[in-house]
Amino acid sequence: MIVFPNCKINLGLRILRKRQDDYHDLETIFFPIPVSDILEIRISPQKDGEIRFTQTGFPIAGATEENSCVKAYQLLKDRFPLLKSIDVHLHKNIPTGAGLGGGSADSVFMLQGLKELFQLSLSQEDLEALSLQLGSDCPFFLLNNPAIAESRGEILKELTLSLKGYQLLLINPGAPISTAVAFNGCKPDLQGRSLASIIQQPITTWKGDLKNQFEDTIFEQFPNLASIKKALYAEGAIYASMSGSGSTLYGIFPENTPRPEKMMQTYPWSRWVKLS
Repeated sequence: MIVFPNCKINLGLRILRKRQDDYHDLETIFFPIPVSDILEIRISPQKDGEIRFTQTGFPIAGATEENSCVKAYQLLKDRFPLLKSIDVHLHKNIPTGAGLGGGSADSVFMLQGLKELFQLSLSQEDLEALSLQLGSDCPFFLLNNPAIAESRGEILKELTLSLKGYQLLLINPGAPISTAVAFNGCKPDLQGRSLASIIQQPITTWKGDLKNQFEDTIFEQFPNLASIKKALYAEGAIYASMSGSGSTLYGIFPENTPRPEKMMQTYPWSRWVKLS
């Protein structure tokens, strides 16, 4: 079985409050993007009930047992102790620490793939509960449609939002940003307008109204990211922003904008995507 875990961008992000469990309540909008990793899952000839995991593409930091796909298998193994051995290969096209949710998508597609491969008795509610154990934004990839995300990102309200015909430029300068670094220095803000109302405005108004609050502190620490955002607007973007906690920047362009080849060649990773 081969599946293609796709990424997402954040359209705006507000940090509302710090919680007693040291997490933060957020408001953001997740929008799925057709840029994907490649995940192959095969039943192994081995009979030891283990996962054998290999990986190519963008390197993933940490031990193999900490990989999100391996964790997804172990979660199901705890629930279904007789789960068969599998061989898994992940090819990473989506950079890590990039604010695109690539690792979360990998783990959710792993859960869904194993459910299908082994015909496991799992309801949608079961998958949601399992995915939340893997990451706050993981439940989004079960929905994989535009959604307003609240609380830690796990409370989702599906949103009618089309960017059909627009083009998207994703730029990653190659420097991952950890969630801890992103939150360092951020101040909760309950005074701003709800993103749910802003997103219904014409896209031409988003530049002034739709903000990612992480930019306030991350751009101070990584001024090159602010420069990329400025360059996206110089290339003709209608709206540009950092995605999530970074370090990917994106610009939304009109339908017939020529592909900005020079800018794409400047950075280690870039993607030009037509939205549908």
